[in-house]
Amino acid sequence: MSTSVLANRVRFVLVEPAHPGNIGSAARAIKTMGFRDLRVVKPWVANYAEDPEAIAFSTSSVDVLQMSRSHESLLDALDGVDFAWAMTGYDREFGAPIEPVHQVAAKTIHYLRGMPGNMAFVFGCERTGLSNEDLALCQGCAAIPADPECTSLNLAQAVQVMAYELHMAMMDHRVERSGLYEWQERFEGEPLAGPKATEGFFQHFEQAMVHCGILDPAEPKLFMQRVRRLFGRTQLTQPEVNLLRGVCSQLILNKADRAGRKCGPKNA
Repeated sequence: MSTSVLANRVRFVLVEPAHPGNIGSAARAIKTMGFRDLRVVKPWVANYAEDPEAIAFSTSSVDVLQMSRSHESLLDALDGVDFAWAMTGYDREFGAPIEPVHQVAAKTIHYLRGMPGNMAFVFGCERTGLSNEDLALCQGCAAIPADPECTSLNLAQAVQVMAYELHMAMMDHRVERSGLYEWQERFEGEPLAGPKATEGFFQHFEQAMVHCGILDPAEPKLFMQRVRRLFGRTQLTQPEVNLLRGVCSQLILNKADRAGRKCGPKNA
């Protein structure tokens, strides 16, 4: 599979960027590495694509800047994405385990070569980074290993580093099997569950836990955060999400009642 085909399935998402210049620089950063799909969530400057600073910083990548799409929410920006990586350098208590970008790039290319679907990389606001709510919508966390005394990168710089790592991983056509037997890879062809499917499962799971009395909605404490962290250690596929939601449905309503509802009243 050519690198250009793989690149077309990678999306870069900027959440609430404050400076149009950073958006223009990000457009340039991804285009130089062969990518084109740039999304912007709730930018501080609504018409950023026409901003003189954004245009100046994008230089030869004005086309990517102009083609970028603006969204009202991160969930909308991730529509059509099967796996999203949150770019964060903070050691948070909750969320998926943080992995270095070099390792993340190799994993991403492995997924893209082995299964259908799109991948996204999500970057937070310059001042505050990604919120916990944003992190919850991503299935993985990636960090740029920086000097502990100076860990903060400019937004466009972080985009450039990630795009470069992905570009280099794509240039390497050797797909390492890491010594796995074929039977150990039997589920790798299954499509990954996207952010919307995963979020739908979490909401369904919470409803099921409330219904069976495990979760008290008046005192939820950290129950769902821990559940999210638990499943964040995995990379759920769509069939697995379907299976888990079937379990949730059974907990909420038994099979006989569900069948009755589907058929409707007998005398109707």
